[in-house]
Amino acid sequence: MKVLKVTSAAVLIAAGVGVGMIMAKPLVANSNAITPGTIEDPVVTKSYVDEQIAKLAAGGSSGGNQGGSNGGSAVSDAIEIVELPVGKTLMADAGTEAVVRVGKAIAFSSDTNGISDLTGGVDIKKGKEVPTNHLIWFPREGRGIQGAADEKRPLTIMVKGSYTIK
Repeated sequence: MKVLKVTSAAVLIAAGVGVGMIMAKPLVANSNAITPGTIEDPVVTKSYVDEQIAKLAAGGSSGGNQGGSNGGSAVSDAIEIVELPVGKTLMADAGTEAVVRVGKAIAFSSDTNGISDLTGGVDIKKGKEVPTNHLIWFPREGRGIQGAADEKRPLTIMVKGSYTIK
């Protein structure tokens, strides 16, 4: 009887170890943890990270300017307040956003298409008024905002993205 108990215990222990190995194998096989400090996950110093951030900050920020293009293909996430002189046109690059804050603005387009009024959900055609405090998006180059013919003061426009003043 004692031999039967010992044999049964040995079989149960062996079965438990076997089941444990079978259950643990998928866990080990699916473990794709990357070891820190290896080529897949290198350890870097704080000074290296600071240097990389400084490089991005120096080369990556580009706000618009009033004399010409503002830095090629990089688009700034910063919002710039632009005073648009009377008689001038703000020509936006594709993807630029603007909000007219002060003054009566008119949409400009070099073709028959207009600019997108995202607040109003409409397309503003060339020569039509641009509402103040509406988010305007320029889907393509060749489009912009200018002051109305009777406007005597500069327009105040918040701009996010690249533009030129002509």
